[in-house]
Amino acid sequence: MSLLNFNEGKNKIIEVDGIRYARLPIQTHVITGQDNITDVVQQYAAKHIQENDILFISEKAVACSQKRAIPLDKIHPRRLARILARFVYKSPYGIGLSIPETMEMALRECGTPRILFAAFISAIGKLLGKRGWFYTIAGPRAASIDGPAPYTLPPYNKCVVLGPDKPNDVAREVAQHLGIVCVIVDVNNLGAKILGTSDFSINRTHITRILRDNPLGQASQCTPMGIIRQIE
Repeated sequence: MSLLNFNEGKNKIIEVDGIRYARLPIQTHVITGQDNITDVVQQYAAKHIQENDILFISEKAVACSQKRAIPLDKIHPRRLARILARFVYKSPYGIGLSIPETMEMALRECGTPRILFAAFISAIGKLLGKRGWFYTIAGPRAASIDGPAPYTLPPYNKCVVLGPDKPNDVAREVAQHLGIVCVIVDVNNLGAKILGTSDFSINRTHITRILRDNPLGQASQCTPMGIIRQIE
């Protein structure tokens, strides 16, 4: 397993604000709850790091290493979860909370009152022709929940994966070992979000623009981390 030149169908180079950046995906083994993400980074990424690089790690990889991937058959949705899931917009880009199992985990992660309030506000938004209000109220813990998908790498194609716990702390620990900036990111085919960073002065918007086309992919590439490197 090693540093790849690019993922199929993805561009290695992107230009943002007149500056060119390489996005170098790093292939690893399938990360599980038996792994420590810092050890994984040391094993696969450390040898490729150069000064001023930025390491970005998929939030799902961090969450899986924290045992926050729950098999579907271990989740027993309550009646409320089944009801609420029926009203969630089913995006073509992901399941979100549109199935009872992911909604059940949102109720556990965020609390029933908050999810009910988010559902109420979302209903008002729909009457006004607005989308996205549910996740604004429910918060990042709800938005970070990933449901199973056929294109997801096994065994996670049969799991609900929660958002990572304390992503800022994880990013700081990794950064201390590598000596560069580290960010924990939620990147998909809709765009990018930074969930954790080792450096709060970093320009988050700039980083998300560098990663906006999802250079790691989200299927069977097994590239849960990568390096952002400015090209002179």
